[in-house]
Amino acid sequence: MHRNKVGLLDTGFLVAVLNAQDKHHHACQQALLKEARPPLLPDMVIPELAYMILREGSYPVLIAFLNSIVQGNIRVEKTTSNDLARTAELLKKYADTRVDFVDCVIVAIAERLKIQRILTVDRRDFQLFRPLHCSHFEIVP
Repeated sequence: MHRNKVGLLDTGFLVAVLNAQDKHHHACQQALLKEARPPLLPDMVIPELAYMILREGSYPVLIAFLNSIVQGNIRVEKTTSNDLARTAELLKKYADTRVDFVDCVIVAIAERLKIQRILTVDRRDFQLFRPLHCSHFEIVP
């Protein structure tokens, strides 16, 4: 268990958890079960996740996921205007690497909340980032 360490959820991680056919499904599911505290879901992940789930026609999966948010099983972290300003800085700084918008939002939220753990299957982007509050991100799984 990772006591007293909250993680931030990335889209690909959630897609893997929700899709038993995903090659990362087992590893992500196990990683989520090992979390001592519920991870935070950045609000900007929700539209990207919905797009990816509905692209496969999985309406029941998305509906169940949204209901779990409504029921309080998943804590959503709202993006602030300062987070968006930092996101713009990150997009500019890392533009040559073609980093993802949502990944930059996650970094901005992580910096604001002093979170080091990122639950993601996107190791490449999160290994590139040099966060302001720590030397590197702890990438799970």
